[in-house]
Amino acid sequence: MSPLPAASAPAVPFSFELYPPRTQAGTIGLHETIRRLADARPSFLSVTYGAGGSTGGRSLDVLRHIRRTTTVEPLAHLTCVGNTYAGATALIREFLDADITSFLALRGDPPAGHAEGDPFLGDLESAAQLVQLIERVQAERSPYTEGEIPGIPAAARVERRRRVQIAVAAFPSGHPRSRHAGQHLDALLAKQAAGATFAVTQLFFHPDVYLAFVERARAAGVTIPLLPGIMPITSPARLRRVLELTGEELPAELAIALEVEPTAEGQREIGIDAAARLARDVVAGGAPGVHLYAFNDHEIVLAVLRRAGILTPQMENAS
Repeated sequence: MSPLPAASAPAVPFSFELYPPRTQAGTIGLHETIRRLADARPSFLSVTYGAGGSTGGRSLDVLRHIRRTTTVEPLAHLTCVGNTYAGATALIREFLDADITSFLALRGDPPAGHAEGDPFLGDLESAAQLVQLIERVQAERSPYTEGEIPGIPAAARVERRRRVQIAVAAFPSGHPRSRHAGQHLDALLAKQAAGATFAVTQLFFHPDVYLAFVERARAAGVTIPLLPGIMPITSPARLRRVLELTGEELPAELAIALEVEPTAEGQREIGIDAAARLARDVVAGGAPGVHLYAFNDHEIVLAVLRRAGILTPQMENAS
């Protein structure tokens, strides 16, 4: 199954990002969230890379659960930071052995206290290199597939292998570590040339930011789908944390609305409304779908889709 929409998919495709739980109680809650999100028929469920060492760890556990209990495509995050070629190769094989064939290849940010060039960061220098490595590992593992030919015993039909789906990151406002204005587009073109099949954007707060980015990317030669990443911001604390991590500019109107609202429920409604408006506007502008950062909370992201008119009562009843 492809992370991009099939013919039977909803009119506006959507997908969600989850993260591995840290506790048993979190695991139980996440399994319910996965069930509820899967019932909505998303294009894929992505799981952030939350393990150390050479194995998929908790991330792989979540991906296996998605594969085993739902019909939704699981998509694994992989990062360059802290990974050697050998370690990344072993990890990719581990995911493929678990029937995980969709990936999000990320450069990753240096951990606190480590600068660019630090040996700790590993020997994979870019997401484009990671894309190439995923393609190569899959090709070496499964160069072709065989299928039976009905009515001809012991005969086999040899076909080209199913290509892995490899997503990459895109940055509508530019990458915070870019050395010049167009470097993030150069990097996206390199990832596309390496074999990326679609891109998911970092969060943004205004539809024009995404739509103008798509226009610039197309003019530069980017042809792969550019899926907008939308994060419901439901508290001032979450907004501050997001701005620290991404370097995005403060969305003044949203920040003021969250600060003056005294109740958590009211802040939640403000965040859902803002994310729903954003989803409606980018879809109206031609976005190929929406990708929602779920924070392992199905109720908020499903409410966003309902309020945006993307998830209808008929769709929910059908599931």
